Amino acid sequence: MDTQSKQSVSTSNAKWWQLALGMIAMMAVSSPQYVWALFTNDLKTLLGASLPQVQVTFAILIVMQTFFSPFQGYLIDKFGPRLLLSIGALTTALSWVLASTITTVWGLYLTYGLLGGLGTGVIYVGVVGLMVQWFPDRRGFAVGMVAAGYGMGAVVTTFAISDSIKSSGVAHTLLMFGIAMGVVGTLVAQGMRRPRDGEVAEPVRALRTVVASSGATPGEMLKSPVFWLMFLMMTMMSTSGLMVTSQMGAFAKDFGVTGATVFGMAALPLAMTIDRFANGFTRPFFGWVSDRIGRENTMLIAFGLEGIVMAIWLATSGNPVLFVVLSGVVFFGWGEIFSLFPSTLTDTFGTRHATTNYGLLYMAQGIGSVLGGPMAAMLHEHTGSWTPVFLCAITMDILTAALAIGLLKPMRRRLLAGAGNTQPHNPALKPAFE
Repeated sequence: MDTQSKQSVSTSNAKWWQLALGMIAMMAVSSPQYVWALFTNDLKTLLGASLPQVQVTFAILIVMQTFFSPFQGYLIDKFGPRLLLSIGALTTALSWVLASTITTVWGLYLTYGLLGGLGTGVIYVGVVGLMVQWFPDRRGFAVGMVAAGYGMGAVVTTFAISDSIKSSGVAHTLLMFGIAMGVVGTLVAQGMRRPRDGEVAEPVRALRTVVASSGATPGEMLKSPVFWLMFLMMTMMSTSGLMVTSQMGAFAKDFGVTGATVFGMAALPLAMTIDRFANGFTRPFFGWVSDRIGRENTMLIAFGLEGIVMAIWLATSGNPVLFVVLSGVVFFGWGEIFSLFPSTLTDTFGTRHATTNYGLLYMAQGIGSVLGGPMAAMLHEHTGSWTPVFLCAITMDILTAALAIGLLKPMRRRLLAGAGNTQPHNPALKPAFE
């Protein structure tokens, strides 16, 4: 085997190792967001707080995770992923360890919310930023795989945490699982790195980006209407999905599902476990689909699916079996935003500043957390029904699907054509030029 072939094999092995480590890192820090619904009722009792007060914690978690992501992306670009991802894992662990000692909602805000958001944010934006650099020819799939790690990681912990809360209480559960998150996340971070110069190259067929081959700077990207349309779309989809993620324990109780059993198992933990699988599988699946039929076409299918199924879910809310099954389909139609949006962004604005650029787009998730968390809880308390909350989510799903195909697709076509691109051969982008 000649030197060039050996180097190619080495590079191929390296990128798949990075993908595997990235998935484990994401799995290690997924519980703060995806098992939150298991804590809400117990925390209300423990702290003597209302549901909207407790749900502020979830909003803080996502806001801190997302609003600081551009700065965190800049630090990762400057100091490298190993140091920053280690700090992220330790900060996430500390958030749960300290939360195990709190006695007030403010203590919950500062620990589970603030520290947890900062820690998980470093891991999330850092790993996604690495994957779009390691896999220029399979961005949708690679980002989808690590995002699946984040979406599915709580599959490993959902029943364990639920059982631990029942048997040992919230404090002991937070302490023990917090330590576990820190150990796993820190160990994995030691193997993470960026591609070396010349180690990974954009494929010859790849579509040029807005600012030649180097990619757009954050400042240049922020001047583009395409970025702001994507920001609006991701905000609406984040809001819709987080309305379900953060409120599921509460509306399951109101629908009379919490105490029900399905297939011999408690309905709520079973639904949440299925949701984790669906929320994880959808990310690489729709990422892979988008690599072949185009990002916007895939958005139309996925976002429209969520809106339609969410309407059926609401109409059959009192049926425990359908509650469990349809919840999984709803998550299948939502989780892919975390593969479709970063891959679309990098396709359009390049890889050189990919981590920082995605950090700016990822702030949309923070806005969605405010609308999908405490504001949804307040809307429920004001109306006495979950129907208005669901109707808002359904409307945003359908509107975003329409924007993807009716506005984003032609806007990206014009933007890239205006940059002097005459060779639209990347399968992920070709539909925009048809």
